[in-house]
Amino acid sequence: MLKHEKLSYWERKSFLENIDFVIVGAGIVGYSTAIHLRKKYPNAKIVLLERGYLPSGASSKNAGFACFGSPTEIMDDLSRMPEDGVWEAVEKRYQGLIYLQELLGNQPIGFEQNGSWDLIKSREDKSYSTTKEMLDYMNEHLFRITGSRNVYTEDSEVSNRFGFGRIATSFKNSLEAQIDTSMLNTALFQICTALGIQVLFDHTVLSYSSFNSGVEVETDKGLIHCAKLIFCTNGFSNTLIPKLDLQPARAQVLVTEKIPNLKLNGTFHYDMGYYYFRNIDGRILLGGGRNLDFDGERTTEIEITEKIQNELEFLLKEVILPNQSVEVAYRWAGIMGVGSEKRPIIKQLDANVYCGVRMGGMGVAIGSVVGKELATII
Repeated sequence: MLKHEKLSYWERKSFLENIDFVIVGAGIVGYSTAIHLRKKYPNAKIVLLERGYLPSGASSKNAGFACFGSPTEIMDDLSRMPEDGVWEAVEKRYQGLIYLQELLGNQPIGFEQNGSWDLIKSREDKSYSTTKEMLDYMNEHLFRITGSRNVYTEDSEVSNRFGFGRIATSFKNSLEAQIDTSMLNTALFQICTALGIQVLFDHTVLSYSSFNSGVEVETDKGLIHCAKLIFCTNGFSNTLIPKLDLQPARAQVLVTEKIPNLKLNGTFHYDMGYYYFRNIDGRILLGGGRNLDFDGERTTEIEITEKIQNELEFLLKEVILPNQSVEVAYRWAGIMGVGSEKRPIIKQLDANVYCGVRMGGMGVAIGSVVGKELATII
């Protein structure tokens, strides 16, 4: 791509001059922030910068789970985090999913509410007994949040229904759903372009300098000046914004070839949510395994590893589709942003610089509402 100094007068005038807001990161949060800034400032010039020719983080690489928390995951969170913070996070995810549907509609994002299942390997597992004992307690909190009773129920027939191996029982979530990630990103991009928001792909931000009069942004294509700079770079943010409670967390995924007469329909969590799978276009999408190598997966390198891919294939062939021969068609990795807390960081960094980061692996659920909240403080 041409450097800025080689662009024409028309190109510089249209894309690079008199910019009010530069948003770094063309993902769910970045797009949502731009949309809500346009509502707030109808005449502003808004430019999104994305380092890749497609969104580089998790927004175009996630599994498409419209989820807010499986029972065993919530129990694990309650054992490590303050109770109020756990339910605050669950409520934000649920309300974020509602808002995502209001913002984009269900059909444009392929929204299907088929429910989810939290799979249990053995009734002897401590996680099973403790979770079952707390099911009524969790349902009371979810009734307050969702208005629906008995969101979580035990489903001991899950293996018979879907043909799983090595699964004793499950906890079903009646409200969780799935989306088409590519449709979600396309819908957000189309809204932004319809609103006159410029999106410049293949622009890597290297550094920035903030002054009273605005911000100078150094990219690999040249300098850009703007009045306000907003980072929506999630797991990549520490390279540009130091001292945040934020770490990158790589997630690896595979998708099978098409499977004739596939029974599986819905979203599934396994091992406290460290593994997850679903149906998509007659195939199975399976991801996770970060718990096998937390240190190694604390990276922004968009690569897959043999160790985790082998474990995903084992789970696919021994648990999800036992006694079936299935080939893998696609493999990839995406980068999430996590920290010591599960709430996002939405803050003003200085007079002209802001950020909305740390989605905690729940960008589909909370990304659009984080963008909305971020726009309110700018």
